[in-house]
Amino acid sequence: MELLKKIWHRCGELVFNMVITHIPSHFIRLTVLRALGATIGRDTWILRGTTVLWISGLTVGNDCNIGFRCMLDARGTITVGDHVVIASDTHFITATHDIESPDFVAVIKPITVEDYVWIASRATLLCGTSIGRGAVVAACSLINRDVPSMQVVGGVPAKEIGSRTSTPQFKTTWRPLFY
Repeated sequence: MELLKKIWHRCGELVFNMVITHIPSHFIRLTVLRALGATIGRDTWILRGTTVLWISGLTVGNDCNIGFRCMLDARGTITVGDHVVIASDTHFITATHDIESPDFVAVIKPITVEDYVWIASRATLLCGTSIGRGAVVAACSLINRDVPSMQVVGGVPAKEIGSRTSTPQFKTTWRPLFY
């Protein structure tokens, strides 16, 4: 039974990443992801070209936007809160290798993003990191450690460049047709 589950999961992942992600219909993409085990809240959109590894490890809250061509490696689980904007070409990488291990053993850890976070284009989040409520990650940043709530970070590796002082209460309203 476990073998059949693995085959189903892998085949579904291949079909989603090779075909479904390119179909210009949010409804179809989200329906397939949910059928394959992802937990996705209402009013959430995932734009075309986004790749998801280990789909059942993905949890996305309500009212989120995930941009074009993102890579969501959910082998170590990815948990995204509500009202989160993840811009295009962003990578979430939940696995790495222990370079000191003679067997080059895999290290798999989760990534957590809390509510009202904005992750700008081409940012990369590495395994074992979390982004606190209301934080902002600047474009092209590398997140290799936790980001506290309301902090603005940028760079490679990301460092604090500011902080938000307002209380975020926004709704992600950009809902393009056929994207």
